Amino acid sequence: MLYASLAILTGFAVLVWGADRFVTGAAATARNLGVSPLVVGLTVVGFGTSAPEMLVGSVAAWLGSPEIAIGNALGSNIANIALILGATAVMVPLSVHSNILRREFPLLMLATLIAAAVVMDGDLTRVDALVLLTMLAGLLYWIVRVALEERHGGKGDPIDDEFDAEIPADMGQGAATFWLIVGLAALLASSRLLVWGATEIAVAFGISDLVIGLTIVAVGTSLPELAASIASARKNEPDIAIGNVIGSNMFNSLAVLGAPVLIQPTAVSAAVLSRDMPMVIGLTVLMFFMAVGSGSHGRINRLEGAVLLAIFLAYQGYLLHGVG
Repeated sequence: MLYASLAILTGFAVLVWGADRFVTGAAATARNLGVSPLVVGLTVVGFGTSAPEMLVGSVAAWLGSPEIAIGNALGSNIANIALILGATAVMVPLSVHSNILRREFPLLMLATLIAAAVVMDGDLTRVDALVLLTMLAGLLYWIVRVALEERHGGKGDPIDDEFDAEIPADMGQGAATFWLIVGLAALLASSRLLVWGATEIAVAFGISDLVIGLTIVAVGTSLPELAASIASARKNEPDIAIGNVIGSNMFNSLAVLGAPVLIQPTAVSAAVLSRDMPMVIGLTVLMFFMAVGSGSHGRINRLEGAVLLAIFLAYQGYLLHGVG
């Protein structure tokens, strides 16, 4: 138990650090290659912040614990909305001004419903995984294309300036490549350590792999998004703070759920269909109404942030009291 707990704590710490280094190296590399900050922000950064979930899920599937991967994908979506947006909004109320994000909300809902559709038969196959990954590629292509067309047409977007300020502009390619490789290595090593520790804890306490994935693993792999969203909100970049969650959840629903299934197809627990997927869908709808609103922009205030946090704590308590 002691070694397993230390493995989880060490794994989380290295995972957060590795994700930050990986995103920095990848973003700087893309910018050095002439990719615009807007495209980097909508693709590279979104992928990078979901890299912990993807690697942890893939390693779990490879080691024969696919339910950790499923729990991680769904639990991370729940944590991103209820914990991360909730905690961030309690600290700094969030307003959405970006038209890009307002278009991404329906796309996130579409991705969430597609993920729900592929698990409805109680079985995740490699065909399902290919459907999810193909859909992600299509959505990203459409988002970037429309955003670039609007910018070239003279229609500015607030998130464009925020990305420009955040993505490294003065990092040489040597340093960018170094951090990209180091960050990826740290992610791989910490994912392996984290999955081992989580599995040992699950066995010791008689908790299912699914619940471990929905709780400890999901919260831990969401730490990079939490740090990024709070930092962005405190720097008065609310569109990036919310965009981190939207992008991450889109990747989680399509890539984090799909990639491990390519490694090991698996059956889906009945609890996922009756409890966890409805929670993901419900929170996504709730975030939509909070953040988009009915006027020119939406706002997640401190009270709404507190409501989201209360939902998260109630859900985690429900899981950890042996009902899953």
